[in-house]
Amino acid sequence: MIYTPKQFAFGTLQGISQKQLDVHIKLYEGYVKFINVIEEQQKELLKDSEKNAYALAEVTRRIGFEWNGMRMHEHYFAQWEGAASPIAGPLADALAAQYGSIEAWHARFKGVAMMRGIGWAILSWDPVGKQFVNHFVADHELGQLNGLTTVLALDMWEHAFMVDYVPAEKAQYVDAFFANLNGSVVAQRFTAA
Repeated sequence: MIYTPKQFAFGTLQGISQKQLDVHIKLYEGYVKFINVIEEQQKELLKDSEKNAYALAEVTRRIGFEWNGMRMHEHYFAQWEGAASPIAGPLADALAAQYGSIEAWHARFKGVAMMRGIGWAILSWDPVGKQFVNHFVADHELGQLNGLTTVLALDMWEHAFMVDYVPAEKAQYVDAFFANLNGSVVAQRFTAA
């Protein structure tokens, strides 16, 4: 399969510049490109998998990073399409039931986002335990929790905000992320889960 970068329809975003978006979209397109490169390399190396065992293993290990980089960015950018709106409805009710209030959940999630390090702050739904999990994923593939559905994804790699904010200002970036969030996109993910 050949993967192609998705196109996103952003309006004017509060606190996120067009230059920041352009830089970030180019990075996302790189993940898509390299998933395709990896698939082609695998096909070639599999022609003699015994001779190419080491190279094949290294290429295969790279899939998690590139794949999750592609998909996580698709989650991230889709959350800014359409009009900004708060998280509401059944998702807000479920978050309030688990965390005491939507504000209490937001404070805990922002705490995850503000941890030291690079990666992703993620709100996931555990269909087995029937509960939300706020967690941090480093390097796209390190820390992904098996079986959970991503409900909300916040990119905390410095490339996501360094055009507009220095690292000491990342709290302002997190606020800008939520100011532009289309809560209905996030709510649809929860409903589908």
